[in-house]
Amino acid sequence: MSTKYKATMPNTAYFVTITTVSWIDLFTRLNQRNLLIEALNYCQKEKGLEIYAYCIMPSHLHMLCKAKDDILLSNIMRDFKKFTSKKIIQTIIDKPESRREWLLDSFSKACEHLKRKQQYKVWQDGYHAEIVTSNKFIKQKINYIHNNPVVDKIVAFPEDYLFSSARNYAALENELDVVVLDLF
Repeated sequence: MSTKYKATMPNTAYFVTITTVSWIDLFTRLNQRNLLIEALNYCQKEKGLEIYAYCIMPSHLHMLCKAKDDILLSNIMRDFKKFTSKKIIQTIIDKPESRREWLLDSFSKACEHLKRKQQYKVWQDGYHAEIVTSNKFIKQKINYIHNNPVVDKIVAFPEDYLFSSARNYAALENELDVVVLDLF
């Protein structure tokens, strides 16, 4: 398996993107976005995840982050995806969801090609991780992350999007604490 876009080096920051299967717009629902926030918060407190920037988009999550204390970010990402997959499916089943049947069917069909037995697949295989190489790279990726909802015309200004660290960088009330980098 290729390690080109994997977070395989300890104590190294990465720009990471994880995406739902078929780019399904799952995180248009508040309960699903809150689930990701809670899971990220847990990973920060219990697994050594250090987040510098993030944005939850309808079908994917962007982060600029690293794992602390010689922990591999790849292990945190694996656990995050496994945990959130189960919670997402349970939330779809338990909570009112107008797209319940379609979502469950889509996540079930995403398993058809798998060798191992699995009922639902929420996240695409793996994740995209680019190693942080410079302050210029960091600024570029933070701007990209924060402007994602603006480009998609979800909000007019990055700091207006509640599920992004743009609010942290603008010193506004936010959903998730991050390590604000003093590069701007």
